[in-house]
This record gives sequence, structure tokens and C-alpha cells, in this order.
Amino acid sequence: MVVEPLAGKREVFIKEDHSAQSWAEVVTFIAVQMYPDAKKITIVQDNLSAHARHALYELHPPQQAREILQRIEFVHTPKHGSWLNVAEIELSILSRQCLSERIPDKESLKQQVQAWQDNRNNRTACIDWQFTTKDARIKFKRLYPIL
Repeated sequence: MVVEPLAGKREVFIKEDHSAQSWAEVVTFIAVQMYPDAKKITIVQDNLSAHARHALYELHPPQQAREILQRIEFVHTPKHGSWLNVAEIELSILSRQCLSERIPDKESLKQQVQAWQDNRNNRTACIDWQFTTKDARIKFKRLYPIL
């Protein structure tokens, strides 16, 4: 799941697994397809072991992998804070709105998810994130220095 919350855009990827190779394919899609002209792309992600930069070097020639990585800033959610990850919020919405019934096969899943994604994107369904730095300092006070 790739989400740009304020623009109301999302891309859902149906993959066989959550491997580093799959992650590298998604990062490549973000850099090459979604934001080819962006000088800097910030990706917020959790700390999954599959989120490994070396996978881009396995997928692409070294120069291309380096060019992609130079444009990306990775920001990690706290170890036990996946609820801070907007993609996780969007996956929860997808699950409730689209995946509540058994889906017979992968092709049906792809069609159903694509229809859901198109509907959300056409409506520019944004996520209005309300969590502020002040809230974070209260919630994670042991992680923040006293100012």
C-alpha cells in the first residue's frame, strides 16, 4: 500500500509475499512511475526486515539503484507504533470496505481491490491526520528529551 494522505491518492499492490524484492519493486514504482520528476521523496514505513535498501541493487543495475536511493528519504515509524503509519490506516479501511467477504481467487481480488482503489482515488479520499508533535511528546514522553 502506498498512500499520499493529503492528496487522497493510493496505490495497492497485490504481491505473493512481503519480501525485500517486492518492497524494492514498490519503491521503484514510487520513484519512477508516481514521482519521476521529484528531487526528494519521503517514504514513511515501518521497520520490517524486508524494507532493505540492498534489494534495489538486486533489482536494478548499481547506478539506477543509487539514483533511486539518492532521491528518497526513509522515515521509520516507532517500533511499536504501526498505528502511526498512514498506510496501515488505509489498509484497515481497505479491509473493512472491500475484503470483508471471502474472495475466491487472486484475479477476483485484484479486480475488487482495483475498483476500491479507483473509487477512493476518484473521490480524492484524504486522511486527515490529527496527531501533532505535542501529542507525540505526551504519548511517547519516555522517548523525547525534556525541553
